[in-house]
Amino acid sequence: MARRKPTRAGRASRRVVGLEELLLEVGTEELPPRPLPGLAQALGESLYQGLRAAHLTTAKSATYRVYATPRRLAVRIPAVSARQPDSVVERRGPAWQAAWNDDGKPTEAAIGFARSCGVSPAKLERLENDKGAWVVFRHKQPGVLASKLIPTIVDEALKKLPIPKRMRWADLEAEFIRPVHWAVLLHGRAVIRAEILSVRCGRRTYGHRFHRPRPIELRTAQDYPAILQTRGMVIADFEARKGKIRARLQVLSKRKGGKAVIDEALLDEVTALVEWPEPILASFDARFLELPSEPLISTMRGNQKCFHLVNRKGGLLPYFIAVSNIKSKDVERVRAGNERVIRARFDDARFFWETDRKTPLVHRVEGLRAVVFHDKLGSVYDKVERVRKLAGRIAGEIGVDAQAAERAALLAKADLLSGMVGEFPDLQGVMGHYYALHDGEHAEVAAAIEQHYLPRFAGDRLPSTNLGQALAIADRLDTIVGIFAVGEAPSGDKDPYGLRRAALGVLRIMIEQGLQLAVTTLLENAWRNLPTVLQVSGLVGQIYDFMMERLRAYYVDAGVSTDVFEAVLACRPARPADFDRRLRAVMAFRALPEAESLTTANKRIRNILRQGGDADWDHVSPALLQDGAEKRLAEQVQALRQRLTPLFDAGEYSEAMRELAALRPQVDEFFDKVMVMVDDEAVRDNRLALLSSLGSLFLRVADLSRLQG
Repeated sequence: MARRKPTRAGRASRRVVGLEELLLEVGTEELPPRPLPGLAQALGESLYQGLRAAHLTTAKSATYRVYATPRRLAVRIPAVSARQPDSVVERRGPAWQAAWNDDGKPTEAAIGFARSCGVSPAKLERLENDKGAWVVFRHKQPGVLASKLIPTIVDEALKKLPIPKRMRWADLEAEFIRPVHWAVLLHGRAVIRAEILSVRCGRRTYGHRFHRPRPIELRTAQDYPAILQTRGMVIADFEARKGKIRARLQVLSKRKGGKAVIDEALLDEVTALVEWPEPILASFDARFLELPSEPLISTMRGNQKCFHLVNRKGGLLPYFIAVSNIKSKDVERVRAGNERVIRARFDDARFFWETDRKTPLVHRVEGLRAVVFHDKLGSVYDKVERVRKLAGRIAGEIGVDAQAAERAALLAKADLLSGMVGEFPDLQGVMGHYYALHDGEHAEVAAAIEQHYLPRFAGDRLPSTNLGQALAIADRLDTIVGIFAVGEAPSGDKDPYGLRRAALGVLRIMIEQGLQLAVTTLLENAWRNLPTVLQVSGLVGQIYDFMMERLRAYYVDAGVSTDVFEAVLACRPARPADFDRRLRAVMAFRALPEAESLTTANKRIRNILRQGGDADWDHVSPALLQDGAEKRLAEQVQALRQRLTPLFDAGEYSEAMRELAALRPQVDEFFDKVMVMVDDEAVRDNRLALLSSLGSLFLRVADLSRLQG
């Protein structure tokens, strides 16, 4: 059969189109589920930025889509150019005057520069700016083909992925998070010839490992997600897979009149474990509901990656939903397999529950002597003793029974030696609560055992009882002070003992629960509880500064500006709850019309007092007040001091700042009409004393000189 001659339109369609979609896919062994979404986003962002830096795409013309499954990472970027745009390259030579002689002929400097550029001096141009004039050679440089640049950009993007530990496989030099089996690199319809992680790139991808393992040819980059789903039984889009799982969980749970509890972290993890999700409703023996729900839920979520169901009142139902990665022809067999595994785990939990309750918590305390907390800080038992002392002191300060706090501290770590916590470490404290109630301990003591682990993470709930709050603070402060004392404070991104989280937990409890506790005093108490050899001088101040940095992050995340935080920090409040009230007062003050003028005045006061030296001005003599403006200011300051003292003592800082704002007319008048640094020493010192007295009123709240305009 004769071949048909291409038409004009046909010939045009074969030309290289200026902008085409780019697809990168890296096919691997099963990837770790938890970092999977982050890896995909990092790959997409890095690849996109690399293309932008190479001028192959722009912010206006391109966005990108990322795809992540257990066996692949992929990125699609539309509107990627076939080549870089041409550019004008400018090379600067000698000064213009040195390049030409008086006759306008090129000098040796100009001739040599022209020769190095491969042109005649006549091709040289003049470059002039405010610094002078130079000889310059400009030439047009053609853009490089995208197919030449993209392999390097891809390689760099893969190297930048946040992979803490890379692995090698076979005898290859490539390193990645998991062994790589295939790679796709398409620009429109064209394959970019390159080698990625020791694998030649092509247009061949692979579907589901079990259902559609054969290779799939991709014609264009745009085909990727649709063809992979229809022909490969792989839903490449992470969010699409996640949405499908969520919807099925809701449908299946309604069949049993319940609601699936969807923990977002678990949903992300399950989504990262499957390419073709098939949720399956299963059940367990209702007799297991006689056990506490926490170990049952921990088993279903933590061990089996299943979703549990609850009724309208939040009570656990004897059902769960597992998510399979295959569309089975025998669903009953899959369901039975999941139920069999769950049953065995639940039997273990029942054994631990029945066995643990035979030994009271208080009888386990001695066993903590054999559990090392830190080789320089002793055993967990030693820690318990330190926490007992500190918890009792904190309880007394917040009006809680100190003996109850010490009892809760004594028992707080005992459940670490129980079989249940040994099997389910995430239940420490929770099981201690159950076992304490079984032992006949007071309900508040039992609750404090569980609550002293709160908050467990950023944004987590706080202890709801004062006893739990006292114990939670004591436990964390003992850990922070002890680890600092042994020289293992956090550095950079390393914080193996979670001290940043512990510090923020202490601060949140004090601030959000309104506990008027002086953190510096408690740090000193914790420091004195350490072995004498570890009582390092200056440690308390170092830890206070560390905690204030955590407090800075806490407020910045809440939208508080850094200068407001610095203004309050300059006064180094000892009580975090007091710090919070000062900070809110400064924020309210800043919104007043008088704020800008008084902030400027405070800066002038600080500067003037620094010029005055280190003298202590603590007394204003009325007899030395000469100018009417300074007399009026002195009268107002004295009157305000009497009115403000009870407000400061009560922590009513917002009201106090409103009162101080009323000083603006007298302050403005003083700085307009009065010269402070006069020759008469007595008058000068008296005026400095007046300014010091004024400044000290503001410093009862914050150092307003730290505020920006």
